[in-house]
Amino acid sequence: MKIHNFSAGPCILPQEVLNEAAESIKNFNQLGLSLIEISHRSKDFVNVMEEARSLVKELLNLPDRFDVLFLQGGASLGFYTAAINLLPEGGRASYIDSGTWANKAVKEAKLLGQIDVIGSSKADNYKAIPAFDIPHEDSAYLHYTSNNTIFGTQFQGTPEVEVPLVADMSSDIFSRTFDPEPFHLIYAGAQKNMGPAGTVMYAFDRTQIGKTNRTIPSYLDLAVHASKDSMFNTPPVFSVYVTMLTLKWMKSLGGIGVIQERNEAKSKLIYEEIDRNSLFEGHAELSSRSHMNATFQLIDETHATRFDALCKEAGISGLKGHRSVGGYRASMYNALPIESVQVLVDVMKHLEQKQ
Repeated sequence: MKIHNFSAGPCILPQEVLNEAAESIKNFNQLGLSLIEISHRSKDFVNVMEEARSLVKELLNLPDRFDVLFLQGGASLGFYTAAINLLPEGGRASYIDSGTWANKAVKEAKLLGQIDVIGSSKADNYKAIPAFDIPHEDSAYLHYTSNNTIFGTQFQGTPEVEVPLVADMSSDIFSRTFDPEPFHLIYAGAQKNMGPAGTVMYAFDRTQIGKTNRTIPSYLDLAVHASKDSMFNTPPVFSVYVTMLTLKWMKSLGGIGVIQERNEAKSKLIYEEIDRNSLFEGHAELSSRSHMNATFQLIDETHATRFDALCKEAGISGLKGHRSVGGYRASMYNALPIESVQVLVDVMKHLEQKQ
């Protein structure tokens, strides 16, 4: 039976990527050695790292002033890394609190300077992207989390402000086009939409690094990593390799514009059913709904046992909502085919017809 993977992360990956990645574990590049037992300094892996970095620049249409790194620690370390590299000693920055991970970013940044939370939807259990004030003119940057997996909300565009932007795009990176010009830093954990857990991508404006007047530990200094071509320490070779394969797959489809169209079709299909079906209701406000993570609940929880059983029979996996919200969460990352969304919609229709 085909399994329809709606897991919020680690994410679904293309089958062709999984096949090639599996082969690399047994015999990489016909070396007679596994990918995970060769030197990260070998030409074979250096080529992987360089191709992955190059594909990020190409797919995101990054200006020449950007460098790309693949590091470790996930976005959880990225919260602090972003601030220590861009927030000047004694300076201030603006943050939008739109979800659990955005709130964690605020907490880490407060260790380094004055943080102005200019908008928050926490009081409403993060049901919407909050309205926000104009950042203070002395703000080094505005930080936001572009998509909130737990609550199923997403910024519908790039915030238009007069200060530079920093974004955690962990759960919607490479899912839609955007203009990178206003950004000083974009970071994203791989496991939500571009690869397996183990690496985090940083794309940053090299001209804006090294201006904080801080002493930065070497591993947290983006300039140090850039000077070593993302090989300052042993990188997570398997995660970088599979991410590179996924980036190649995205390019083969026609790039981010094509992927965005596919994602919009999937989210349209599921949200239309949530709104039509008398047994379900959505969590997020309509204007803030995520194309990546659709959160919804049964209006009457007595139907849960039957719905869960129907989902299992249909091969639907990973649909359970986060404990902060409850209900269900359909994560529709790039590699999830629209056919899987249709299977879920059919189950929802079937449940309604039988009640």
